[in-house]
Amino acid sequence: MRSLTSTVDDCTVNQLPRVHNRAGNLTSLNNGNEIPFDIRRVYYLYDVPAGAERGGHAHRRLYQYIVAASGSFDIVIDDGADRRVIRLDRPDKALLIVPGIWRELINFSGGAICMVLASHKYDEADYIRDYHEFKDFKYADRSL
Repeated sequence: MRSLTSTVDDCTVNQLPRVHNRAGNLTSLNNGNEIPFDIRRVYYLYDVPAGAERGGHAHRRLYQYIVAASGSFDIVIDDGADRRVIRLDRPDKALLIVPGIWRELINFSGGAICMVLASHKYDEADYIRDYHEFKDFKYADRSL
């Protein structure tokens, strides 16, 4: 039996609501409506140098909603068996990442801002930062 049965198919790209106005667009996010969990933490990455990568970890129980608030970047998601690359390039599009998924953020455009809405406060014990440990966590009772 797997420790966590989540797959890349459980991670979804979601269209966020957008109110269009000649003076600019507005997107509003609410717990339990557009966000499928209660937000406990918000953080954002910015001024990421060209060629730099972020992420490179998985979470045991954390859900995340990731939005390109400005610019663009790619997110590589990996469930230990399958990998996908998701491009985020609009502030009205979000990627839901479920627990038990390895993620890497790459290809940041100049001026990109990656905003992350998280289901839990920061907890170092929730992180899996070694890919081999991640595979052990995912497939604890199976040999690959």
